[in-house]
Amino acid sequence: MSAPSTVLVTGGAGFIGSHACAELLDHGYELIVVDDYSNSAPQVFARVQRVAGRFVGAVYELDIRDRQALSAVFDRHTVDAVVHFAGLKSVGASTRRPAEYYDTNVGGTTALLRTMHEHGVHQLVFSSSCSIYGEAGALPLDESVPARPTGPYASSTWTCEGILADVCRHRPEYTVVCLRCFNAVGAHPSGLLGENPRGTPDNLMPFLAQVAVGRRDRLQVFGDDYPTPDGTAVRDYIHVMDTVDAHRVALDHLADGPGMRVYNLGAGRGSSVFDVVRSFSRACGRPLPYEIAPRRPGDVATLVADASAVARDWGWRPSRGLDDMCEDAWRFQRLNPYGYEGSARRPGADRRSDGGPPIR
Repeated sequence: MSAPSTVLVTGGAGFIGSHACAELLDHGYELIVVDDYSNSAPQVFARVQRVAGRFVGAVYELDIRDRQALSAVFDRHTVDAVVHFAGLKSVGASTRRPAEYYDTNVGGTTALLRTMHEHGVHQLVFSSSCSIYGEAGALPLDESVPARPTGPYASSTWTCEGILADVCRHRPEYTVVCLRCFNAVGAHPSGLLGENPRGTPDNLMPFLAQVAVGRRDRLQVFGDDYPTPDGTAVRDYIHVMDTVDAHRVALDHLADGPGMRVYNLGAGRGSSVFDVVRSFSRACGRPLPYEIAPRRPGDVATLVADASAVARDWGWRPSRGLDDMCEDAWRFQRLNPYGYEGSARRPGADRRSDGGPPIR
């Protein structure tokens, strides 16, 4: 089995997806991208082009649950493999809108798999989440630790993993690499690409960046009574550039053989909320204000990866630390205080970026 050359990226306009597009273009891949822009902006692709020096082959605005629209994309292009980022990812929002999370994350994945199969595409890199471990107990967490998801986001992601495992178990033509991503943060070192959430950010780093740039008064620290060294939640943060580099390497390892392989993708060390506040304060040159708030439903005390399996099997390790993550995130926020300019879009039919007709 040869390494893929043309890759379909779902959710390619999002935070990790856009950085992945730049990384894959930089390494010679041809890309087809689909995104519904529910938490992203089409303007990001001009920035991806500036970073990579190449165009994305084609971009389609569509919801991957729309199998007719998605099938039309596969009809137009020869796709060797898929990298699947599309989905909802907020722990807090998932507890308020659980049915929506299952519909989008699980429904989107099954629609994608059915469409892939209809078009003879059986290679997939799935961007999963460390949230599936929940209150697993044993730390650091290796891939053998049983999942104990604590909220709809984690549960829907775990359901997707189960579906992929079943597909690979019963259909030997499939090859799936599942990357359980720990907390991807930071930005492209150019300052052109970064995290650009719509509305109030649900995650620590983009919220802290908006405090640093003056868009918000202070950070809310959700809980200071966890059983951790300083009482705040501890997470394994990994630079987004390391995250997308690993997804690129995963495409190379689709050639290792059929079946599903699961890897943790983290730095292997934990940082508390206060650790991140101190590091970001150093990056922006001033102490950042915060206040303590009650814990959020679905949050757990500590999530830290044992990422030794991917190092052993692929020889891959992350190369950037927490200070690099904060410095790069601050550079993006400072240069783009309100995110990508002109990100508002007009409602309308699904559109292509290559000048072709709408896909219906």
